[in-house]
Amino acid sequence: MDWDYLRYIHALATGGTLTRAGEILGVHQTTVLRRLDQIEEQLGVQLFERTREGVLLTLAGEIAFKEADRLSADMQNLEQTLRGQDAYPVGNVRLATTDTLLNCLIDPILTELVGHYPGIQLDIATGNEVPATSRQETDIVLRPTNESPEMLVGRHIGVIESAIYCAKLYLDCNPQFDPEHPEAQAWVVPDGSFNPMATGHWYEKNLKEYQPVIRCNGLFSMYTLIRAGSGVGVLPCYIGEDDPDLHRLSPPLAGEGVDLWLMTHRNLRQGAVVRTVMDFIGERLQTMQHRLECRSAPT
Repeated sequence: MDWDYLRYIHALATGGTLTRAGEILGVHQTTVLRRLDQIEEQLGVQLFERTREGVLLTLAGEIAFKEADRLSADMQNLEQTLRGQDAYPVGNVRLATTDTLLNCLIDPILTELVGHYPGIQLDIATGNEVPATSRQETDIVLRPTNESPEMLVGRHIGVIESAIYCAKLYLDCNPQFDPEHPEAQAWVVPDGSFNPMATGHWYEKNLKEYQPVIRCNGLFSMYTLIRAGSGVGVLPCYIGEDDPDLHRLSPPLAGEGVDLWLMTHRNLRQGAVVRTVMDFIGERLQTMQHRLECRSAPT
């Protein structure tokens, strides 16, 4: 049976006359009559009795009308659901990023996101580094890397620059920082189990001969210790520049920048909910490039 026939059956049963059915369907009454004849001929059964007052359902017609009425309600519900999905996307999105990017950069963005789209639920996984993950583990990755994984596609947000920072209270108790004599400072450094940004070469070149006071296995731990006054260390500019308790001791370290990527899997990029979250985070991160690159905020 042609699905469109059910529309005519429903309109005839609810309208009661050829004229009224035509008004419901937006066609002439002769079109309704012609289509009814086609339906009954195809099915080999009479669905309506024609009377002077209009049309009446037969037993077979009542069965057809019940199905047509059910499908009509389903279509209306589907239309309302789809319209609602377009305005208010609903679904679960899994986001993976580093703990420092979450706590020091994107937490207000995510707060705004869930407030703007109450139907979206975020599952967030963080760590020192974000590996190239599989589809089963995550939907979206916000990751500092200079190598984009083959199975992921996304948006280049900007370049994360790093510089040397210390707490302001540290300056009160220690000699003035001299880049030519780093041994005069107490250094907080990564322990080699992770690459905090792209600063591994800088540590190897400049601090290889000096014993640090603290080694950490996490960038966020380095940040909290430096902020507490334990020593000096290299931090991303998006962390150091926004913390009033920190003081920058150097310009951004040349050649130590790392790209920040917002990525998803190739077969997920057209998903409505994932696309909504990607666009929302990406657009707001684009306005934060000055923080990543240690530049003044745009006026």
